[in-house]
Amino acid sequence: MRTTQAGKTNQKRTSTESITAQVSPRLLKLIYPLARFLVLPIYFRGLEVTGQENIPREGPVILAPTHRSRWDAIVVGYTTGISVSGRHPYYMTSADEFQGIKKWLIPKLGGFPVDRDRPGISSFRHGIELLQQKQAIVIFPQGGIVRDREIGRLKPGLGRLAMQARAMQPDIDIKIVPIALKYDPFIPKWRCDAMVCISKPLNVANYPSDKPKESAIQLTADLKEALQAIDPE
Repeated sequence: MRTTQAGKTNQKRTSTESITAQVSPRLLKLIYPLARFLVLPIYFRGLEVTGQENIPREGPVILAPTHRSRWDAIVVGYTTGISVSGRHPYYMTSADEFQGIKKWLIPKLGGFPVDRDRPGISSFRHGIELLQQKQAIVIFPQGGIVRDREIGRLKPGLGRLAMQARAMQPDIDIKIVPIALKYDPFIPKWRCDAMVCISKPLNVANYPSDKPKESAIQLTADLKEALQAIDPE
C-alpha cells in the first residue's frame, strides 16, 4: 500500500503531538550548571539581563519571548529558570525538532511538540494542563525564528490558549511575560553579545472571558505592543 506525502505528514503529527513533557530533575541538575559555567560563557562574550524582578515566582505563567535564533530557548531558560524563579519552564516546541535522540531528550527538558502550521488539540490541551498545574510555559509568539528586526505579526495561538485556560478555570490567575531578545551582531555568532529585556506581566484576568475570541485578539495586540516597547533595537 502506497503512503502519500500527506499521509506521512499526518503520521508524523500524530506521533509527535502525543508526546508530553516529562521533566527529568537529574538531567536539569546537569544542564543548568553546564549552561551557566560552560556553554553560555564560552559562546557569548557578554549576557546582559534586565527586568528579572518581573518574573512571577509562582502561579501559571506564559513566558513570551521574541524568537531570533536557536540559542533563544537556552538563553530564556537560563535567565528565567530555576536560579531566578525557582522553577524550570516548559517549552512549546516545533514538532520538527522531535527527531532522533531529540525526541527523547526534549521532553526530559520540558519540551512538548506543536505543529506550527496546523496546531493540534493535543499540544493545546497539554499547554492548558500545565497552566492549570501552575507551571511556567515558554511560547514564542512569533512562531518560528524571525530574522526581521521588526516584531511583525504574532501568531494567535498564545492568546487563544490563555483565554481557553481561563474559560475552563475562571479563577486561574495567568500572567504573560513579554521578553525581548537581542544579539550583537543581529544573527548571533561566536563571542557575540546577548541582551534579554523582561517586561512587566500582562494579566489575563483583565480580558473579558465572555468574549474569548475578541479578548484573544486584544491580548495578542497588547503583547505585541509590550514587546515593541522593550525591544532593544
